[in-house]
Amino acid sequence: MDSNEQYLEIAESVVASARELFISHLGAAPALFKASGDFATEADIAIESLMRTRLSQETGIPVYGEEQGGDLNSSACWIVDPIDGTSNYSSGNPNCSILVSLIRDGQPAVAITDIPLMDMRLTGVEGSAVHLNGQALPRIGSDTTAASQVGVGSVRSPDSERYPADVRLNMIATLADTDLRPRISGSVGVDFAFVAQGIYQAAVSFSPHLWDNSAGILLARCAGAVVTGPDGEPWTMDAVGAIAGTRRAHKIALSTMRSVSSK
Repeated sequence: MDSNEQYLEIAESVVASARELFISHLGAAPALFKASGDFATEADIAIESLMRTRLSQETGIPVYGEEQGGDLNSSACWIVDPIDGTSNYSSGNPNCSILVSLIRDGQPAVAITDIPLMDMRLTGVEGSAVHLNGQALPRIGSDTTAASQVGVGSVRSPDSERYPADVRLNMIATLADTDLRPRISGSVGVDFAFVAQGIYQAAVSFSPHLWDNSAGILLARCAGAVVTGPDGEPWTMDAVGAIAGTRRAHKIALSTMRSVSSK
């Protein structure tokens, strides 16, 4: 099997099963504390175990996930985040998602972002349009400056030395002085999914983790967004974060990032 469309079909079936666990465990309490302010619930662990088993068995491709690690193979590897926005999930906040992507030759080729509590499942295959609940979406258009919004993700996360807390907070404050209105959802996956639908005009991720960024990177590309690393260079698996958006919004977000990072 080497068709991205076939891989997407398998991944959608796996995510459909994962969604059932997601819904049935909604509001789950922390079960595993990983670092200050970071935890996993029983649902995170159960969902990743399900996806890991089925994806590897049905495709023969290794899986790399947030909760159980794995073999990160740049040639071909599934990347899974069982619940992106676990804190939201644990409190019943709908800004949480299941993220699955297939890396091939160092770039995402297949992606699913499922946001069960908003009834949104976005899918993408390299070179094709984004689909929302099975329906193709138009490519994102020009900004409407009266209501241009930018999602800023991983604001509190302490796991990036390159972008410490003061840089992240300065980014939000400086963006607020532009005509982009910062929004913090608590889920990088939701932010990029909103860009792919044209809800947000841009999204900025400070996360250094592939499982947070990979699916959204492909969906944004499929939607016609400009996608780079936070330094403006082409996005790679090693990038610490990402910026995606319409041409104009991406330019504003990147310029802001450069200005706060240089201080």
